[in-house]
Amino acid sequence: MVLLALIGAASLTSFHSYRATERLVTSDMNQALALALAEQKTDVINGDTIQVFNSYLQLEQLRGQAVLAVDTRQRGFHCYAKCSTATIFSMSEQRPAFALWTLAMLWAAFCFFYRQRKIPLLTGLQQYGGLNYSTREGRFFDAQGEYVKLTPMQQQLMEMFFRSDTHLLTKTEICSTLWPKKEDASETLYTLIRRLKPIIEQHSDLRIESDRGRAYELKHR
Repeated sequence: MVLLALIGAASLTSFHSYRATERLVTSDMNQALALALAEQKTDVINGDTIQVFNSYLQLEQLRGQAVLAVDTRQRGFHCYAKCSTATIFSMSEQRPAFALWTLAMLWAAFCFFYRQRKIPLLTGLQQYGGLNYSTREGRFFDAQGEYVKLTPMQQQLMEMFFRSDTHLLTKTEICSTLWPKKEDASETLYTLIRRLKPIIEQHSDLRIESDRGRAYELKHR
């Protein structure tokens, strides 16, 4: 959104400056042509007309850049002055637009490098339900590439869920892995699951479901 806003602001600023300069250039050329034709008292355009026309131009950048043309689509003919788009653009004040374009490019570069730093490389990345596990970094990331903060025990349990093809673990399997020396780790497991659930639901489209306390499954909501 910030990048789009900067691009939009830069484009509008550039266009507004161009249009304002275009109106100024048109007004100056028209008054210079009118004065030149009035001075020579003829509608014939010759070398003297061009010199007189240039002398009446108030915008110095236009001298030698403006063009005198003849419109034959009307009865008789009508001479008018015109100027190229490139000349008008070069005369317009583009520094504010250039500053905004520079900010847009810097912001785009920042976003690119920030995302590259936050999102791990696709190699060794396991994805499930909007949650990503980087085997290279040993960390979990959400869909936006933000690191999901877990306690060491929560981290171990989530790694077990991701290593399982079915994402289903029995109570016995979890307890024997996490607390191998504890005779009954039911309450400890219950507390671990209770605290882990809101974290997983906040950062992904997953939830942990219990099968009557005998097994736990990590599945889509």
